[in-house]
Amino acid sequence: MSIEGLIDREKILASLERLRKGLLLSLCLFVLLGVAIFPFSKQLLRHLYETNLKVDLVAQPHAKVTLTAFTIPEAFFSLLKLTLFASLFLSMPFIFYQIWKAFAPLFRLKKLSSPFLVFLTAIALFYLGAAFCYFVTLPFGVQFLLGYQSAHLKPMISVATYISFCTAFIFGFGLTFELPLILGLLSYIKVVNAAFLTRNRRYAILIVAIIAAVVTPTPDVFNMALMGVPLYILFEVGVIVVKIIERKRAGRKALFQHVE
Repeated sequence: MSIEGLIDREKILASLERLRKGLLLSLCLFVLLGVAIFPFSKQLLRHLYETNLKVDLVAQPHAKVTLTAFTIPEAFFSLLKLTLFASLFLSMPFIFYQIWKAFAPLFRLKKLSSPFLVFLTAIALFYLGAAFCYFVTLPFGVQFLLGYQSAHLKPMISVATYISFCTAFIFGFGLTFELPLILGLLSYIKVVNAAFLTRNRRYAILIVAIIAAVVTPTPDVFNMALMGVPLYILFEVGVIVVKIIERKRAGRKALFQHVE
């Protein structure tokens, strides 16, 4: 192995060690936030209910859809689950910071001019995706599915299932909105290029469908489409970002050759 290879290996191992320490700190923050949030978990559940489930029952006019606990401990564990998801949601900037702190030196070696901007973009994209889901996709999806109730078909929604349904969608959208940034970084370190992405677009569609099937909490086509269509659009946005990066790289290379 060459000396350069040994140096790169040492830097990667150092980054992984920084990441390990950062994730331990993130775990501590996650636990502390959970302890602080749990007393307000009922208010969080009420807000989550009022955002999506204040729908009139067809069988009982002016009566609303309600959440149901089918087992004795379900209510407690559901509030605990909601607390853990809320704690993780609020911990994401710190987690992203630890990831950025661990791997920023490697990107500086690749002459990434503003790695801190990457960190800020990652946070912005995550919360943008979560907000898009919470205010647009999730209410639309829930209202659409509840529209299939009838006088003989009354919805009985488990509180645990409802929390899992909402949180899976919110985190799924938050993370999938990172796709353009991920593709841009992979292009910057020359792992992928626009030609490769466009040539394998059909495989991207297949991967998007698989991700949508795994992330969505229900197997129906409608909910898969709610996740899959925005994810594919984000893939196309990522391709555009990669093309912009390649165009700038080619421009810098041409300018450098002209100076020489």
